[in-house]
Amino acid sequence: MPPSTDLLIERLAASAEPVHRLRPPWLRASLWLLAVAAAAAIFLPFFMNVPLFEKKIAHPEFVLELTGTLLTGLGAVFAAFYLSLPDRSPAWALLPLPPLVLWLASSGYNCYREWIVFGDKGWQFGETADCFVTILAFSVPLGLALFLVLRRARPLAPVPVAALGGLGIAGISAFLLQFNHPVDASFLDLGMHLAAVCTVVLLTSLAARLPRTLAAPPR
Repeated sequence: MPPSTDLLIERLAASAEPVHRLRPPWLRASLWLLAVAAAAAIFLPFFMNVPLFEKKIAHPEFVLELTGTLLTGLGAVFAAFYLSLPDRSPAWALLPLPPLVLWLASSGYNCYREWIVFGDKGWQFGETADCFVTILAFSVPLGLALFLVLRRARPLAPVPVAALGGLGIAGISAFLLQFNHPVDASFLDLGMHLAAVCTVVLLTSLAARLPRTLAAPPR
């Protein structure tokens, strides 16, 4: 015969461990982003092409793209932190959409290399391929760092949280890429940027489907 409700409550209360309340999502997101900004400040001097960036920043369309890219990353990260808690509105998922539209609308002007070019050695990958690889390379450490923080919330719907987190880290990675990236653009290059972003979002969403992926260890 199953134990009574009172006895079950007694047993659960006796074995329950204290739970530490998480900081507000806006504060956790801000602290994570500050850590990323500090790491970027250390890394960018070794990666940034200063003359190239000074040339690009004079173009209003590039400033729009840079703004949209950064705000997409920030908005998606904040949305992921909020949606990792069960009592938050699903409307938080809409936060990165306006800057994402700005990013997509402006980025068609800012990359001139094509995915495949013809040179002395015949057909080969162009600089757009490097954009794809760079975004993915930046996204790996950012994704691991975000994963370790988000999993403490034990989200009830980990896939949307992971997808938003993936969009956030892809946006931030694409933002960092712009500090060493050509001025002009083609729609093919934009397609490669989108492919990199979609790849990051897809991988993080698939990872969230694995058992206990976003489940925090016992505390």
